[in-house]
Formats: sequence, C-alpha cells, structure tokens
Amino acid sequence: MKPAKLFGRIAFYALVVAIVVFAVFPFYYAILTSVKSGQAMFEISYWPKSFDLANYIAVFREQPFALNLMNSIVVAVAVVAISLFLGVTAAYALGRINFRGRGVLLLTVLAVSMFPQVAVLSGMFELIRFFGIYNSLPGLVLSNLILTLPFTVWVLTTFMRELPKELEEAAFVDGATPWIVVRRVFLPLMWPALVTTGLLAFIAAWNEFLFALTFTLSNEMRTVPVAIALITGASQHELPWGNIMAASVIVTLPLVVLVLIFQRKIVSGLTAGAVKG
Repeated sequence: MKPAKLFGRIAFYALVVAIVVFAVFPFYYAILTSVKSGQAMFEISYWPKSFDLANYIAVFREQPFALNLMNSIVVAVAVVAISLFLGVTAAYALGRINFRGRGVLLLTVLAVSMFPQVAVLSGMFELIRFFGIYNSLPGLVLSNLILTLPFTVWVLTTFMRELPKELEEAAFVDGATPWIVVRRVFLPLMWPALVTTGLLAFIAAWNEFLFALTFTLSNEMRTVPVAIALITGASQHELPWGNIMAASVIVTLPLVVLVLIFQRKIVSGLTAGAVKG
C-alpha cells in the first residue's frame, strides 16, 4: 500500500475514533457519576471504582419520576402516532395529487419549522388555554405537534414522490380508493421513511423542554426533561448531581435502544430518494 494511501486511511479512522469518543464520552461519564456516592462523585476518574445504585433508587423515591417517565412515553407515542397519520395523508395529497398552490403550501409547512419555539410560545399558550387543556398531557401533545409535523410532512412527501406511479395506477384500475392505495400499496413501501420520521418525532417530543415547562404546573403532569431540571437537594443551593446523572441515564437509554434497534431502517429512510435509478 502506498504511504499516502496508508496515511489517509489512518487519518480517517483516527477522525472516526475522535468523533465517537467526543459523542459517547459525556454519556459514559454520566453513567460513571450516577453509580458514585458522597465525595467520590467529585473525584475525577475514568474507570468505575464502585457500583452504587443509591442514586437511581433516590430518583424514584424522592419524586414522582416514574409518573414523569409515563407522561413522557404517553406524550411521545401520541405525538408520533398523530404526526405519522397526518404526515402520510398530507404527503399523499402533496406528493401525488396536482392542485393549484401545492408548492406554496409545502413551502409554508416547511417555513413553520423555521420559527423558534419562543416565537410561538405566547400564541400557543393562548390556544391551549382556549381549549382548556393547560396542565394536561393533551396540551403537551398539541404543542409538540408544531415541532414534529412540518419535517414529518416534508420527509414523507419527498419519499412519496419517488414511489412508482404505475403502482398507483394499477390499484385504481382494480377499483381501489385513494385510502386503500395509501394503506395497502404505499405504506408497506414507506416503512424506512416512517421509521426514520417516527423516531425523529419521538426524540423531539421526548427531549422537548420549553413547552413542557410552560404548559404544565404540577409535578404529576411534567415530563422527564422538566423533572430533571427541577431536581433539588436539601437546600436551594445544593444540587444532587448523582440523582441528576442517574435520571439523565434513565432518560437517555430508551433513545439509544430505539436507535440501535432501527438503525438499518433509519439509514434506509435517510438515503431513500437521494439517488434516482
């Protein structure tokens, strides 16, 4: 192997290792801190010297963290289900049906995602109060849809446009309705895109903080990001870092597991439509 080619390969793998370490090390160190107690938490060490689950037990014992986890699961799953249902139906209309203003409508959907959360916070607050769903899980679901629907519609519309038109025409010849075409013809072909957009929507709803902090009032209605932010110690100036790290690990693990399970579908969904044969 030529020296230049060998050097390039070594540099590439070194860069990959550096990126992996940079991305994984904070989570690894959070795990190390979460199993420490007392003064050991403030000692710098990169290998576990003890294994104490007291912080994990304290997270569930000192606050309704199990209920906060359930709230996050309910909100994230509901957001994913609604986003995918509305996204698929909107993608069929925007990607397969020709009507006046289709391009403007699609750009408008994309433009909604460009606004920062704080810009729509006051308007969303008034809307949630009008519907009477303040300090409730439906209020969090409604507010999170603003974050997930735009990119769900955009990604699924792009994928829908790449599907062969002959499949749709053959289904119509056999007497299928548009809903049957979407459900029985397009959905089986759209699994990679559905998994990718669904997982991204789940992560967005799971990690959302500003809306969850603004539109909830009681501990029983809060989701895990807000619950972690409001963890306090014996005094206002004391932060139980062990509890915070344990809660952060608990919240992060479901996302890691989901990504590992669906990693092939995610790659397929992200690359779908990138190259036309």
